[in-house]
Amino acid sequence: MRKTLLLSTLTAAVLSTAVLAAPPVVNGTAISQSRIDAVVRMMEAQGQQSSPDLQAAARDQLITAEILRQAAVKKGLDKSPEYRAELENMQTMALASRLIKDFQRSNPVSDAQLRAEYDKIKSQFPEKKSYHARHILVPTEAEAKAVIDALRKGKAFDQLAKEKSIDPGSKNNGGDLGWSEASNFVAPFSEAMTKLAKGQVTSEPVKTEFGWHVIKLDDVRTEAAPPVEQIRPQLEQRIMSGRIEKFISDLKAKASIQ
Repeated sequence: MRKTLLLSTLTAAVLSTAVLAAPPVVNGTAISQSRIDAVVRMMEAQGQQSSPDLQAAARDQLITAEILRQAAVKKGLDKSPEYRAELENMQTMALASRLIKDFQRSNPVSDAQLRAEYDKIKSQFPEKKSYHARHILVPTEAEAKAVIDALRKGKAFDQLAKEKSIDPGSKNNGGDLGWSEASNFVAPFSEAMTKLAKGQVTSEPVKTEFGWHVIKLDDVRTEAAPPVEQIRPQLEQRIMSGRIEKFISDLKAKASIQ
C-alpha cells in the first residue's frame, strides 16, 4: 500500500513537471520554449530570482498574451495602420537594442582603459577635508578657562570631558565628535577648530549658541577622488556610453538619409 502510494505520488510529480516543461499550445498555436526563456531573462534582469515558479509565471504570461492576441485578430485589430506602425517600430527598436548589446559584448572595457579614464577625471573631484575633534562644553566662560588651565597642568582631555562637559552626546566618549567636515559645525566652532594643528587645544574658550567650548583637534585628513574600484561601474558606463555614441555616429555618417 505504502509503495503504491509513493509510486503514484512520484508519477504525478513527473507528469506535472512534464506538462509544465512541454511548450503550451493555445487554440492550435504553439508557444516555444525560447519565447518563455526570453520572458524569464527579462524578469531576471528586473531583479527576480530564477526558479521553477518564475518559469511558470513566464509561461502563464505568454498564454494570456496569446489568448488576447487571438481575440484581437478576430476583431481585425491586426489590420489597423496604427498596429502595423507599432509593430514595425517595436521590431526596429528590438533589433537596435540587440545590436548595441552585441557591440558591448564585443568591446569590453579593459583595466587599462578604466585606469586611463580614472586618471583623466580624478582631478575633477573636489578636495575635502575632514576633522576628528573633541570638545568640552560648559555653561560659562569662567568654567571653560578653568578647563584650559587644568589641561595646561597635565589633566587628560578625555577625563575632563567626562567630568565637566554638559554635552550628553560626547562627554562619555571623552568629548569625541568623530570625523566630520568643518561645515557640519556652527561657524564659531569650525573657525576655531580649523585653525588648530593636530593635537592642539584652543588657548581661549569658544562661544557658540550652545555654551562655551574647549576644542581639541585629534587629526585631519584630506579626501580627493574615491578609489578606482569604488567607482568602477560609473567609469565603465561612462566609457561604454562614449563608445556607443561614436558607434552610432559612425553608422549615421555612412548611411544614406534623405
